[in-house]
Amino acid sequence: MSDLLYSEEEEALRAAVRDLLTDHCDTTSVLARAESDAPHDPALWKTLADGMGLAGLLVPEDRGGQGATHREAAVVLEELGRAVAPVPYLTSAVVATEALLACADGDDLLGGLASGRVIGALAVGLHTAPGAAFAAVRTDSGALHGELTGIADAVVADVLLVPADDGGLYAVTADAVTVTPQTSLDLTRPLARVTLDAAPGRRLGDAEPAVRRALRAGAGLLASEQLGVAEWALAETVRYLKDRKQFNRPVGGFQALKHRLAQLWLEVVSLRAAARAAADALATGEDTDVSVTVAQAYAAPVAVRAAEEALQLHGGIGMTWEHPVHLRLKRAKADSIAYGTAGAHREALAELVDLRAP
Repeated sequence: MSDLLYSEEEEALRAAVRDLLTDHCDTTSVLARAESDAPHDPALWKTLADGMGLAGLLVPEDRGGQGATHREAAVVLEELGRAVAPVPYLTSAVVATEALLACADGDDLLGGLASGRVIGALAVGLHTAPGAAFAAVRTDSGALHGELTGIADAVVADVLLVPADDGGLYAVTADAVTVTPQTSLDLTRPLARVTLDAAPGRRLGDAEPAVRRALRAGAGLLASEQLGVAEWALAETVRYLKDRKQFNRPVGGFQALKHRLAQLWLEVVSLRAAARAAADALATGEDTDVSVTVAQAYAAPVAVRAAEEALQLHGGIGMTWEHPVHLRLKRAKADSIAYGTAGAHREALAELVDLRAP
């Protein structure tokens, strides 16, 4: 296994992304967008994708991208998770991009996604685990008919990658379908119902391998986003408990709270190891299924617990809408069922390592 520590280049990338998000993705603006009908931040997406070239990290240079690896994409997702940035990075630059990389046709689309000028969305429900069955639409004389639900970021997608019952994956432009927003716990990653009524589509390749590859990468790199959420929650809670005084001493000095924070720190450090291992496995192709499954089996409970502890330990202020902790709790809870639940991943892991329950 290669070195899981962050390289100098990865740390430089982190610093650049964090600086950008500090300047352009403050909590007030994220909250304001979440309360509006347009939660996504197109200006921030343009800067990340076009200005910094981050949308094309997973695309080889000869196909119009940056030719980087999943390790770099993971660092970006850690920072986007910390900021709960309302941009379609995971859905377009990772999941839709990976689906296209598995297809024989579609290099023109891949170049658009890599530049960030085109936003793509895989039309498979966000809750779908890498090995689970997924819905397909009906093909009839070259046109697509059907309804797909729980599609993340479909509301901003320019093109949808739609699996069909003939085994193909089709590119369908957003103006050829009806996208209806669905109620989503995480307001910064909205879900939608996509209805196809004789929609024209272009066949890109086989759906099965493309969807499996896309969901596996999505699950593996989601752990890095969950790590970012957990790290923010821990850091903000420690900072608050150092400042908050009770009985004329910092609240963080009370031993019971120290124990809670120490336990949380251990879990977050372990999550970092699992997330890094998954990103490295995706980059190298070694033990990928096991590493991704381990990361997802562990990540969701830790991210949710970190956000819950942050909310509780901030006391009354943590319960308010104005405080940013609820954005992280909602992202952590929504992520906990994205690309398969922790329980589904534990079952998959038992199969992979031949340790099934009796």
